[in-house]
Parts: sequence; structure tokens; C-alpha cells
Amino acid sequence: MKLDTIVAKRINKVIYRDGDKSIKVFDAEYSKADVLNEALNQARVEETGLNIPKVLEVTKVDGKWAIVSEFICGTTLAELMKQNPEKKTEYLELFVDLQMKAHSKKCPMLNKLKDKMNRKISEADISETTRYELHTRLEGMPKHNKVCHGDFNPSNIVVTDSGIPYIIDWAHATQGNASADIARTYLLFCLEGDRELADAYLELFCAKSRTEKKYVQKWMPIVAASQSVKGKPEERDFLHGWIDVVDYE
Repeated sequence: MKLDTIVAKRINKVIYRDGDKSIKVFDAEYSKADVLNEALNQARVEETGLNIPKVLEVTKVDGKWAIVSEFICGTTLAELMKQNPEKKTEYLELFVDLQMKAHSKKCPMLNKLKDKMNRKISEADISETTRYELHTRLEGMPKHNKVCHGDFNPSNIVVTDSGIPYIIDWAHATQGNASADIARTYLLFCLEGDRELADAYLELFCAKSRTEKKYVQKWMPIVAASQSVKGKPEERDFLHGWIDVVDYE
């Protein structure tokens, strides 16, 4: 494998291209279990028929774990939105349609979203009272088993030159309630500083999926608490502002 062409740098990982292969190389201290879980998530979601890169192998490169997948040649939806601001509404429609398509799938072997959220709430730097209230709210949420990406944002959508969209990066995939996935995407837009796009996204998704907005909003404190555990220090104050267990009118 040639690691000459860097496609992207992320926290704890670097992604390279070698011909028609994408090689995601993790830092030496990165959890072996997390690497294998990510590859397993991706392999399992492949079986749903969604357009995603196929896992080719899990290996080691210079003593570091790496996941080798198909390289999808194209442009991220995030980049397309920047390049063509006049098409933002059109791209947002595509974005929502793709997320709804993912939610229409079942993948019984994926980890359960509710289990992950409960674990994250337990780890969050919040008061015991708030933690108890969040656990209680989470347990009261309807139990679904839809495929949830967990990090669905425009930079994780690659559109090929022929216009075919692919969803990449399935590290956080679970099965559960789609509204939690929507809440996560909404907060990701807010963290990027684009509240206007976040609101437009939420309005469009709720309209297309016939979901009550206040139902998605009930997930916001739960998802914010979960995100705050691994969130960047500069994001934690923002996320903690959402961890306020109230009933939306």
C-alpha cells in the first residue's frame, strides 16, 4: 500500500488514497476494539443495500491499525454547498432524503442506540439529578430499530461525478430511534455555527418524515449529553447549554 496521498486528517486518524482504495490509519494508541467495531459496523451496513464504500480489509500499517475500503471518487456535499450556495436548498433536500433512506433500513446486528446513549450519559460531566432525569427520559422514548448513522453531516456524503451519493464513515452507527439521529445532525450544524441551516434542516426533515418537531427536540438534551463526553473542550459549554431537561411547548 502506498501512503503518499492524504485525503483527510481527523483527530487520531489519517485517511489516504491508494488508487481505488481508501486507507484509514489510526493512531498507535487508538483502541483496537473501536477500530474493529467500526469495520464491523461498515460491513453490516453494506448488507442493507445502502450506497456505502465496501470494507476490503482490516490490517496494520507500521504497527498502526488501518481499515481499507473502496475509495469513492467525488466531492463531499459540504464542499458542493460551499461551491454552489444557490443550490443549498436542493442539496439539503438530497441530504434529508439520504438520511431518511438510511432510517428506512434495518440492521439487527448493530449495537443499540439506547444502550450507547445510557452509557454516555453515565460518563457525562453533569449533576446526578440531571443524569437521572436524562436516563429516565431516554427509557421513556419509543423503542425503534432503524439504522442511525450517528454522525450524519454533509462532509460524510460523497457525490460522484455521475451524481451518485455515497454515505461514508460508519464509526458511530447504531440501530434505534431515528429522531435521535436527527437531533444529532441538528446539533452538528449548530456546532459548525450554522444555526440557520440547522433550523432549515429540522423543518425539512420533520415535514418530509411527518415527525413532530417537539418530539425531535425531546432528544436534544440526551444527544447533547452524549456528544459532550467526547466533544472538544470548546464545544462543551455549547452542548451543556442543551443539557437542560425541559418539555418543549
